[in-house]
Amino acid sequence: MNRKTLVLPAVVGLLAPVLAACGGSNGGKGEAIVVGTTDRFSASKEAPAPFDPAYAYDVGAWNIMRQSLQTLMSQPRGGGDPVPDAAEQCEFTDTGNERYACTLRDGLKFADGSALTAKDVKFSIDRVRGIKAATGVSALLASVDTVETKGDREVIFHLKAPDATFPFKLSAPVAGIVNPDNYKKDALREGFSVDGSGPYTMKAEVKDGAMTKAVFTKNANYKGPLKLNNDKAEIVSFKEPEAMGAALGKGDIDVMSRALTPEQIRTLSNTQDDEINLIEMPGLEIRYLAFMTESPGVKEKAVRQAMAQLINRSELVSEVYGSQAEPLYSLVPATVTGHSNAFFNKYGDASVSKARTLLADAEVSTPVKLTLHYTTDHYGTVTKKEFEQLQKQLNAGGLFDIEIEGHPWDEFRPAELKRQFDAFGMGWFPDFPDADNFLAPFLDKDNILNSPYADGQIMDTLLPQSRRKADRLAAGDSMIKVQDIVADDVPMIPLWQGKQYVAYRDTVTGAAYLLNSSSGLQLWELGQGVGG
Repeated sequence: MNRKTLVLPAVVGLLAPVLAACGGSNGGKGEAIVVGTTDRFSASKEAPAPFDPAYAYDVGAWNIMRQSLQTLMSQPRGGGDPVPDAAEQCEFTDTGNERYACTLRDGLKFADGSALTAKDVKFSIDRVRGIKAATGVSALLASVDTVETKGDREVIFHLKAPDATFPFKLSAPVAGIVNPDNYKKDALREGFSVDGSGPYTMKAEVKDGAMTKAVFTKNANYKGPLKLNNDKAEIVSFKEPEAMGAALGKGDIDVMSRALTPEQIRTLSNTQDDEINLIEMPGLEIRYLAFMTESPGVKEKAVRQAMAQLINRSELVSEVYGSQAEPLYSLVPATVTGHSNAFFNKYGDASVSKARTLLADAEVSTPVKLTLHYTTDHYGTVTKKEFEQLQKQLNAGGLFDIEIEGHPWDEFRPAELKRQFDAFGMGWFPDFPDADNFLAPFLDKDNILNSPYADGQIMDTLLPQSRRKADRLAAGDSMIKVQDIVADDVPMIPLWQGKQYVAYRDTVTGAAYLLNSSSGLQLWELGQGVGG
């Protein structure tokens, strides 16, 4: 098959027959299918438990964990509402969305052969809530009041308040079911081991405190809805996307998805190659600037508003990412129900004169000196170029004197959580595709950034109000009001929304389903085919 770029709509299931034909015969099982990534996984004193569901809260770690940890619910391959996984069925049993009951599949076992019961589910959920790690991942389960069990198969969640998004939260790795024999109730599991009842077992290869490879082997005791198209898969970590691309070209790896550079995407889109294919699909990844709003450099709201007024998103995207991203004017992506262009409505086009007026009215002396911090090795190598462009835009009018400073992720994230940065860049891959998950993690109690910003109307009225709506279309008004408040207070500045890409060799099938709408990795979809 001649290399070509396949552009997938949101519901990739419509193209399944075509894509299967591209890879040859489906369902072949032989040697391990090898997937490349530039995600780096380290264990350190500051971040000791990279794959513990009570601690980990980034897309790279979750993509390792979700292969081996089973959850009560899971997100279907083509998008839509969560479906039962470890559970046989789950449902709200009251009209107020405050009591959620699940019945486990009969005969569930952990990978080591021991029985998995309702008590293990309760242990896992209570453990996350009890440890309450600094990463903020436990906030996803903050609506849980108590967990009740009845017999070996029934689990009942009593919620503090109505939460129509709760089934989505039970599909995230934070709700992964762990074996009490391997995980302590009140302490993190340090290192790189992951043990559960998911489709694979995982063994990590480690060098100098960092994982270089994760080897996934089919779990013979797995009992769930997933059909595995391979018996073994590997994730290999590369320091640079160029090295990952070279490995794909030589056949040392079969697939790569995180994180391709804009140049690699352009090359793969335009170069004829009989062996390598590229898939483009909609994505919900966003990037944003965040502020520790009580820090001296950005405590004055006018400083944050002036920065929002100066940033030219179209220019930023064009100069750095090209067609691989689109300007974003709210924390909620344009393709998600409840989105509004709140920042454009508030600030319009970039304007030095308007920014100068904002600072002058607040009697802020200029130029405002500020350092923007970014991570050098977590969101791709072009992050530095992105921050150079932001620096250029913010300094152009003489209102700011911006410096930029990069840090490796294993230093950046702990420092950010300790509030050591006034302003910093972050990315977000949603836990589930709902507007609530682009707002609540940053704006609700126990937010994941450890930001001091708190708005009572958002936390006490608008977010709870939206969660009462089982029909998520009906929650839109509350979500839009939240976005308007954010645009005025500017605890964060949304920058852009990205697309998803998967490059794969012609002998691999199932690549169209490798990533779900939340960028969740689904290794079980990959199979060995016959190129041609």
